[in-house]
Amino acid sequence: MASVAVIGLALVLTACAGQPDYRAAENGGFGYSERQLTDNQYRVNFKARGDDTGAAMDYAMLRASELTLENEFEWFVVSSRETFVDRERVTNNNFGFGFGYGFRPRSSYHLGMTLGDGRKEVAVNLEIRMGTGEMPESDQAYNAAELFENLRPPTE
Repeated sequence: MASVAVIGLALVLTACAGQPDYRAAENGGFGYSERQLTDNQYRVNFKARGDDTGAAMDYAMLRASELTLENEFEWFVVSSRETFVDRERVTNNNFGFGFGYGFRPRSSYHLGMTLGDGRKEVAVNLEIRMGTGEMPESDQAYNAAELFENLRPPTE
């Protein structure tokens, strides 16, 4: 029985560890997604486990730069930016073994495992407007190619 629980835990941990942070979200899950608003405007979303708002923002900006380049634009301006940190409602990891006596001489053993944790979730939402030619003078304007080079994950 214990070996089945250990094998199950190992499989779950391997599956979780095998997914890269920067990826397309599937069915509202973790990763990036976008929605086209107009020919040159998008809403970009990135959702990640944990509470690293900086990394989540970097990945949202990375996706914005990719979309800009894929659509043959040179720069983009962030017109709206929101960051949310939310605690998921799940049980804490629990793996234990116990032994005890009651009023009558009896013993009990238990072996249990619950999966999940109380980690937070970060979501970043950006609305961007893309363009070519002279980039607007704004703290919210970014050269897409330069940003892509600076933020893209290292290739292994």
